[in-house]
Amino acid sequence: MLPNPKLNLRVLDGLFTVHCFATDRTVPAAVYASKFYNISRTTTELSIVCDGTIKLDSAKAETGWSCIKVVGPLDFGLTGILAAVATPLAEADVSIFSISTFDTDYVLVKAEKLPVARRVLEAAGHSFGRQ
Repeated sequence: MLPNPKLNLRVLDGLFTVHCFATDRTVPAAVYASKFYNISRTTTELSIVCDGTIKLDSAKAETGWSCIKVVGPLDFGLTGILAAVATPLAEADVSIFSISTFDTDYVLVKAEKLPVARRVLEAAGHSFGRQ
């Protein structure tokens, strides 16, 4: 376990939308035009995160998300990475939508909360840089 890991973070360009579809829905082809996207299908839903400029006919959508990337790759043996980001944000009343990939983690926050998120994450010892 890493005690209080100090992470290098980067804010991705643009705004993102989190979409919800019925689980049997086909993934819309437009999603693949996004530089960053995430597709998750479960027995109860199909969730897609993509560039906010891409308009999809989803059942529900949450717009206006900024995306903070934990610069990786991160070793699978590391623990506490997501908690190191989520905990200070929760304490500052900043809601998150998290995505994990093989190499790293991404945390989406509402764009209007991004300045607060940056401030509290820097106060927690993390740094924002270019990758």
